[in-house]
Amino acid sequence: MKVRVGFGLGVRTKLNDTSFLDVVDTLERLRFDSLWLSERIGGVAPDPLVAMSMAAARTTKLKIGMSVMVLPGRNPIVLAKELATLDRMSGGRLLPAFGLGVADPHEQQAFGVERSQRAKMFNEALAVLRACWTEESVTFHGDFYNYDNLKVEPKPQQSPPEVWLGGIAESELKRVGRLADGWLPSFITPDEAASGWKTVNEVASEHQREIEDEHFGVLIPYVIGEPPAALLAGLRARRPDIEDISTLVPDSWEKLVANIEQFIAVGASKFVVIPSVEPTSVNEWNDHLALAAEKLIPLQN
Repeated sequence: MKVRVGFGLGVRTKLNDTSFLDVVDTLERLRFDSLWLSERIGGVAPDPLVAMSMAAARTTKLKIGMSVMVLPGRNPIVLAKELATLDRMSGGRLLPAFGLGVADPHEQQAFGVERSQRAKMFNEALAVLRACWTEESVTFHGDFYNYDNLKVEPKPQQSPPEVWLGGIAESELKRVGRLADGWLPSFITPDEAASGWKTVNEVASEHQREIEDEHFGVLIPYVIGEPPAALLAGLRARRPDIEDISTLVPDSWEKLVANIEQFIAVGASKFVVIPSVEPTSVNEWNDHLALAAEKLIPLQN
């Protein structure tokens, strides 16, 4: 089992100018496996597609993914071509991960999709994406998308790119089993991850599918030092079922390493770590990532 550690930038990242490229250079130099970009229309985080393109052009080994890109509300044909182009130009380094979008009125308005329609639209859009990547011409008829003999080129270098989904609710786990090539949940305990992975595989088997063992990952937020009160309050609202919410956010390098090792013990092998409190300058970023690499890169094998 190949353990890989990637670095993620959350929806509150301020790396939306040339400082982003400095961080990308450092991630490549320190041999992190991947970089993951989040999406929030009303936030200062950069657009994931643009940022991934910039990162891909800047590097030769760093993989690039989204954690996650909102799919409902996007034109799946145009997106399929954009992502296929990025995959080819990056030498097959694209790691696509999609979601339904946060349950927030502002974001829902921005994407123009009613909450009740998101899941059905997501399922159709993902089917259209895959057809664009794998079929000579696309014929698809659904409630939201209808195409006849539509040709979409170029095809991605990967045949096709493997799609990752997140989520820990029962409906989300079933969607992963039915549709995804990998699972990347967040704000989850190792025991929950083991149970969720079992459900994902059971559902996949019911649909005559198989998800590779190495496609079980976890996104882990962390802080170095005391977690901000606002962060803990938000986590309590999100996971009221967990008594000690601080266990979801390791607050030291040692605890982060131990947390990853606990997930490895239950079968996870792909990790995305996200700093809940970011460095405030390029120099601080470089120092922070150097420490992160010292602690985390040895976990890779």
